[in-house]
Amino acid sequence: MTHVAILTYPDTALFELGCAVELFALPRPEFSDWYQTDVVSFEDHALRASGNILLQAKPVASLAGYDMLVIPGWPADLNPDPVLLGEILALRQRGGTVISFCSGAFLLAASGLLDGCLATTHWRYAAAFRQRFPAVRYVEDVLYTYANRIGCAAGSSAALDLGLAVIRQQHGYQIANQVARRLVMAAHRSGGQSQFVETPLARTSDSFADTLDWAVKNLTSGISIDALARRAHMSRRNFDRKFRASMNMSANDWLVMQKLELAKQLLESTQLSVERVATRSGFDNAITLRHNFRKHLQSSPSRFRLQFGKTH
Repeated sequence: MTHVAILTYPDTALFELGCAVELFALPRPEFSDWYQTDVVSFEDHALRASGNILLQAKPVASLAGYDMLVIPGWPADLNPDPVLLGEILALRQRGGTVISFCSGAFLLAASGLLDGCLATTHWRYAAAFRQRFPAVRYVEDVLYTYANRIGCAAGSSAALDLGLAVIRQQHGYQIANQVARRLVMAAHRSGGQSQFVETPLARTSDSFADTLDWAVKNLTSGISIDALARRAHMSRRNFDRKFRASMNMSANDWLVMQKLELAKQLLESTQLSVERVATRSGFDNAITLRHNFRKHLQSSPSRFRLQFGKTH
């Protein structure tokens, strides 16, 4: 069972806090191994939150005993207490998960855990974040980053996307999908922050979007990037440029990730052999599937099925 601490602080942002509570602290008796969660504070008194609301969280002096920390925002101009930073590092060093929502990336970066890692925050804080933390590999236009049990959500609603990604990794697709349905949202939402920035943006062509939708439905048909470019009525060069600008990855990498997503669903929900899963998800054979599992997921199909399969 995973023990979760949701951190509160002076001027806590209530929406981000609410997202964290909904994701990890809401009782879900339908799941046998759900999170045990406390909303905690390193202050020993009630805290004033946005809207002039007073919050009384569980006062703590340590994060010992917790396996995961959720940071639902943090004042960008507030220097964190060294004790708090030390507790975050200690939790991570013992193998814990640490995720931040919106401006919470400032606290996570101040701990040093994001140095050399991909990270993001709300677009309005991007310039300040880059200037303050040059060692962090800031990502411009994604909803969240999550790797090696460290994650950052770009903004308020993207907190739900990151939270679902964590639940999906820790509990599997079936449970993540049930949580998403209760939230009345997609279990996985594509796109980046650019759709929310208050500047005129070039609209993604319908043929480009339709091409991606078609590709997801036809992963087993031996799709080539040249064929996708033709279907989108674009030259290969323009298609590659458009793809990277829109998806922040190459078309080939995107195709591999879509195939992996399908393979994971098949491994979790069926008893098909690894070879059959490979062909049904668009890979040439089981060797290619295993290679991409190791490369992108640091796991294997068999290990994933053991952890998340329907007999688990």
